[in-house]
Formats: sequence, C-alpha cells, structure tokens
Amino acid sequence: MSIKKHFDDKKQVCKVTFTLAKDIANSAKQISLAGDFNNWDIESIPMKKNKGGEFSASIDLVEGRQYEFKYIVDGKEWLNEPDADMFVSNVFLSDNSVIIV
Repeated sequence: MSIKKHFDDKKQVCKVTFTLAKDIANSAKQISLAGDFNNWDIESIPMKKNKGGEFSASIDLVEGRQYEFKYIVDGKEWLNEPDADMFVSNVFLSDNSVIIV
C-alpha cells in the first residue's frame, strides 16, 4: 500500500494517489476509497485495478488540512493504510487512517 502526494502551488491542492497492493487486495472484486473528503460514501470513489493486480485512485485535496479515510473491500471490509501519516480513533472503536496535505 502506498500514498503519493503531488502538490500544485498554483491551485493550492494536492493530488493524492492511493494504491492498495495486490497481496493486500487478494481476490477483491472491487475496492473503494471513503473518507471525510467524500462524506464516507463507499461508492463515490471506486479504485481501478491495474494489470499488476494493484488498485489505485487519485483525488485532489485542499492543502493545509488533514483527512480521515479507509479502503472498502467488496463493500464490507474496511482497511487502513499502513503508510498513513497518522491514525485516529473513531466511534466504531477502531482507527481511521489520516493523510495530512
């Protein structure tokens, strides 16, 4: 798993690419990205599977903020990003991944 950040100073946004490795995705049919940037909608940011079996999605986030997020595998399993900038507790007695841009 990985997160890549590309800052665009002109637009004051950061293009973030989230990638879920093949060995983590296992036999997943679909993976989505959900977080406070999309009101935790598990369908609005589907990740695309590449030829190598990794899933990825890129989104623009406003600089100077931090965002909580998780990956959703096949609509039911919620996974954190081990390479997240930090983790915070949530109301479900687990943690959310956090990215700081």
